[in-house]
Amino acid sequence: MKRAVKLLASVLVTVAFMWWAFRRTDWAAQFASLKSANYLWLLPYFVCLTLIHIFRTLRWGSLLSGMERVPFRQLNEASGIGFMMLLVLPFRLGEFARPFLIAQRSSIRRSAAMTSVVLERIVDGLFVAASMRILLFFVPTETAEVRYVKLGSWLMFAVFGGGLLFLLFGLWQQERTVRLIRATVGRVAPGVADKVADIVDTFVGAMRQLPDAKQLVAFFAYTAAYWGINGVGMMMLARAFDCSGAAAGAVCQPLTLTLFQSYVVLCVLVVGLMIPAAPGMLGTFQAATLVGLSLFLPPAVVNAGGLAYANVLWLAQTVQTVGFGLLLMSLGHLSFREIAGKMGPDGGPASSSPSSAA
Repeated sequence: MKRAVKLLASVLVTVAFMWWAFRRTDWAAQFASLKSANYLWLLPYFVCLTLIHIFRTLRWGSLLSGMERVPFRQLNEASGIGFMMLLVLPFRLGEFARPFLIAQRSSIRRSAAMTSVVLERIVDGLFVAASMRILLFFVPTETAEVRYVKLGSWLMFAVFGGGLLFLLFGLWQQERTVRLIRATVGRVAPGVADKVADIVDTFVGAMRQLPDAKQLVAFFAYTAAYWGINGVGMMMLARAFDCSGAAAGAVCQPLTLTLFQSYVVLCVLVVGLMIPAAPGMLGTFQAATLVGLSLFLPPAVVNAGGLAYANVLWLAQTVQTVGFGLLLMSLGHLSFREIAGKMGPDGGPASSSPSSAA
């Protein structure tokens, strides 16, 4: 029953955002954009997505290296299947998949691997929030959309910065942090306080196994490369929708993005994907992309070529992520049901995620 309620709630979120994204669509112009698009640009974009996957995998390996140097093959299996599970399960419950899979392929404990996932999300959240604040200084107009995006960046700072400060305080004063949780949350819900205290105690213990300085430098270098290629790929794919292949007399609204604009749209998209939604992140993906595009492009372009671009962008990322995951799952002789049924923190199905805000 709980799973059914969660799935229903995620579907309702998706329906709401799908309605918002498509409510002003110029369908004729969107279909013209899709029909005239130069899909050869998908080839370099898939190369970018592959590089993104590799850098994300290597980055995770750098973070895990303080506990164990996991060979790339095992790391790649856990990463590829884990990111697929993250995409296809609602409410980001797939975050439990990578810790479960890497624990099967190494001596790393699942709780310690979960800590590495949380640290990844905190670093990504702060990186994107800081990038967004810097980029928005160079957006000349102060529209309602810009104000909403700025608010989103401040919320990201608050959520991920607060999480980082809390973990750092726990690393400095582990016993005091646990007592503080029991003294505050315990007054309201003693059972919840005990669980939270145990989680924090485990996380802080795992943080004491952070990698050496060389691997930390590699972690941040891979992070910069991962996000850098993301923006480049989005700019390249936008070139497919410049209407250069449109037939004479066709209603087609050309769309172009500079590298600067692509990074802004990327940051807005990341903020939008923080909202828990149905499997595939359908709806929130399109809505967030349109908000980012609306900072630079007129509504006529956003509601036509912009929506076509958002849909192709979403489909390309989904196909690549699911394709890699299914391939690696097949090579490892694993089943979706086997992973989903055992990837929870206690060896059972995942019911909640400590990093669901990321």
